[in-house]
Amino acid sequence: MSKPPLDLTETQVSSVRVFDGHLLQVHSDQVRLPDGKQMPREYITHPGAAVIIPLLDNGELVLERQHRYPLHRDFFELPAGKIGSGEDPLACAQRELLEETGYIAASWRYLATLHPCIGYSDEKLVYYMAQGLVPQGASPDEGEHLEVFTLSLADALRWVKEGRITDNKTVSGLFWTEKVLNSSW
Repeated sequence: MSKPPLDLTETQVSSVRVFDGHLLQVHSDQVRLPDGKQMPREYITHPGAAVIIPLLDNGELVLERQHRYPLHRDFFELPAGKIGSGEDPLACAQRELLEETGYIAASWRYLATLHPCIGYSDEKLVYYMAQGLVPQGASPDEGEHLEVFTLSLADALRWVKEGRITDNKTVSGLFWTEKVLNSSW
């Protein structure tokens, strides 16, 4: 006979928003642990993002190179964008694909929802594969500067192995893509 699962729930006792930014909010909470003790918890709220895996008819991926200020360097990434308040993640993915890469897609396939920073953020990444791509012309957001390019999945995975692609959302998306295209999942 198996034992019932332990109750590991932490219950909020108090919460203070210590920073309210354009994209992120930082909270400092006190929580009650399952054993009754209290502990602090600091975390970031994030609106979430849609991540797009754009696959051209020739099998190549549409990727982008973008400068990321926190690390002061350029990164190779899958297109992605912040989910607006009340926005459907698929609608966000469709909007971001067009804005950033200039493509629209004839078919969309939901792949997964991942939580990249569970220790300090509620951020979620919602992944979609986009196929049947048709160029329409990009219109990046103000202040968004990026270079769009294509790369085979094999080369993209090699770039992961070599450390050229290190962005977590992109690495996860490429691994999902490999599984889907090999009919492993």
